Amino acid sequence: MIPTRARRRPAGPVLLLAFVAVILAGCGVAATPVPAPVGPSPTAVIAPAATGTPVPATPVASPSPSPIAATYPLTLTDDEGTAVTIAARPTKIVSLTPATTEILFAVGAGPRVHGVTDADDYPPAAKQITAVVKLGAVDVEKIVGLGADLVIAGGNSFNSPDAIAKLRSLGIPVVVVYAANVAGVFRDIGLVAAAAGEGAGGQALVASLQAQVDAVVALVAAAGAPRPRVFYELDATKQIYTFADGIVQDELIHMAGGDPITTGSPTVFSIPLEKLVVADPELILLGDAAYGTTPAQVKARPGWAVMTAVKIGAIRPINDTLVSRPGPRIVEGLRALAVAINPTLRLPPAPAASTTP
Repeated sequence: MIPTRARRRPAGPVLLLAFVAVILAGCGVAATPVPAPVGPSPTAVIAPAATGTPVPATPVASPSPSPIAATYPLTLTDDEGTAVTIAARPTKIVSLTPATTEILFAVGAGPRVHGVTDADDYPPAAKQITAVVKLGAVDVEKIVGLGADLVIAGGNSFNSPDAIAKLRSLGIPVVVVYAANVAGVFRDIGLVAAAAGEGAGGQALVASLQAQVDAVVALVAAAGAPRPRVFYELDATKQIYTFADGIVQDELIHMAGGDPITTGSPTVFSIPLEKLVVADPELILLGDAAYGTTPAQVKARPGWAVMTAVKIGAIRPINDTLVSRPGPRIVEGLRALAVAINPTLRLPPAPAASTTP
């Protein structure tokens, strides 16, 4: 699920910190805390101030989008089961995750977004908006000062439950979203759009995205290529990090024609080298390529030479933001995975991405 800071390569333990943030931002999954290295603790960004106490990643059923023609006051049920009443069509919206910012722009609510996170990098216009979340910490006072009349937050402790409770206590409606799978991403697009008063835009976007996903899945199936065991690397500077079980990216790799090697836990993102060797990946995808990781570096790692993917040179970089961020560009992530898994696959040109202002 996967929240993304600007692509700068941190050094040492900060790199681990960035990947924990990437996992949480994209997936909305509460990662099991990892031992703190010397220097800044990687959990300092996500707990307690940024995310609160981590909780198991239990899938939460998302509600169906509200009707297109919204009548206010409007009451919606968010992904945590909270009934949220919005008094009037929002004019000052705050988004607390990069994915929900992308959704708001894609459905036509961009001009009404007044607060975002310091990790928001798409569309480019989002980078010019006031940051109300820095290093995972939600600035409640700044949100209140902006006059926000709607906040969209990340669930499963991605955003601090205490901050969400505080905002609600001040009379600001907060809609919390958490997508446990691809269908959940689409439901959340509809939910965010409805909350923002852009139900029609949300339904049109979901229909387009679903059609694109169906087309890619059909082409992958028609190709009839073998399904390689795929290891998706998020980080390997200290421990080895990949996707946990049963999250959006696990499903995307399946859809794209691969057999994902995950950690064996829905909440843990680290995998021991010994377990990875036994799993024997036939393809390694480098989600950390943006941080400078190269196939040559992977080949040179002690203990990795016995893996099939290393032996045959099947180590490929991939755009992790597209794969990890559960928003409108999820189809681009699926397409990137499908071509990385089967380079001979020919996909039709993708429709131009919508970032309606």
